Order: sequence, then C-alpha cells, then structure tokens
Amino acid sequence: MKVGILALQGDFIEHAHMLRRMGHESVEVRLPQHLDGLEALILPGGESTTFGWLATRYGLIEPLRRFIHSGKPVWGTCAGLIFLAKDVGRDQVTLGVMDIRVARNAFGRQVDSFVAPLNVKGLSGGPFTGVFIRAPVIESVAPHVEVLCTLADGTIVAARQDHMLATSFHPELTDDPRLHALFLGLQLPTADHAVF
Repeated sequence: MKVGILALQGDFIEHAHMLRRMGHESVEVRLPQHLDGLEALILPGGESTTFGWLATRYGLIEPLRRFIHSGKPVWGTCAGLIFLAKDVGRDQVTLGVMDIRVARNAFGRQVDSFVAPLNVKGLSGGPFTGVFIRAPVIESVAPHVEVLCTLADGTIVAARQDHMLATSFHPELTDDPRLHALFLGLQLPTADHAVF
C-alpha cells in the first residue's frame, strides 16, 4: 500500500519506519502533488500550529481536505489529531474535518509524558502500549463519532469517524504494528455505516 505521511514537521520518520517494516511504501507529503496516487494518509505528531502555518504556506490545506473527503483512510496522531479536529478551543488553522473537540497539551508539559496500557476497540491481542507526549485529549465527540479508547478515568484518547482515525498517543514509537494495520483497513463505510 502507498501511504502518505505529512512531512512538514514532527515525527513522520517513525511512521515511515513502521510502514516499511510492515511492507508498505511511504511517501513524504510536503506539497499538493505529493498526495497524487496515495491510498492512505497519516498526520503525525509534532506541533499543530506549525502544521497549520506550513500547510497554509505550501498550499496544502484544501488539497488535504479534498484527499480526506475522498474517503481514503486518514489518521492523525497527537498533533495530527488536533489538525483534524473541528474544535480546538482556540484560534488556529486546522483542517476542521473531524467532529471532535480537542484540548491541546492536556496532560501537561514534556516532563509529564507517560506510557499506559490501552484497550483499543477493534484491536485484538491484548492491551496496546500508549505513549503520551504533551498529548491532547478528545474532550467530546459528535454522536456519529465512535470512541475507540479511554483511559481509566474516562478521558477519550482514540476515536473514529468513518475513514478517519485519531489517537492522542504515538503508536509509531512502539514496536507494535497493530494500530497501523487497523488504520490501513479503514475505508469510507457504506450506507449501513459498517465499522471495524
């Protein structure tokens, strides 16, 4: 599978390494033409305001929205989750395509980073190791958005809306390919609203 990774800033290289290990081709997306021929797209962790600024500068905002509206799998991790969200509680450029409200840096500063076992809906094989680094949380979701994972206190850290996946944590910083495999199986559902 040919998977694009937004490569304006952030940890796109780690996603590329995971995809390569799984036997997939990755393409670094920096300009609109880099989206041509892709079968899926990852918006990695990094700094969400920088994503917005650089994507605007390089004319990527509308091409990214068109790609997402095409129904191909799209996944935002950490800052990528923020970049997908319709509501981030502040004035910044986002793609505004996923019906979620997000709080940035919800767990605190870099020194407050942590690792936690997560039970992710649709993921077999036991808990997934969630790596949280200055992570956002999903404060609320629209009724048609499926919550896939919460922490013990109910904090939402993963959700799906049709062919879009959003995670607060960094699966690419583990050796576990299960979430990448789950993502690559997403597609725009049919009228019966099929899920995983």
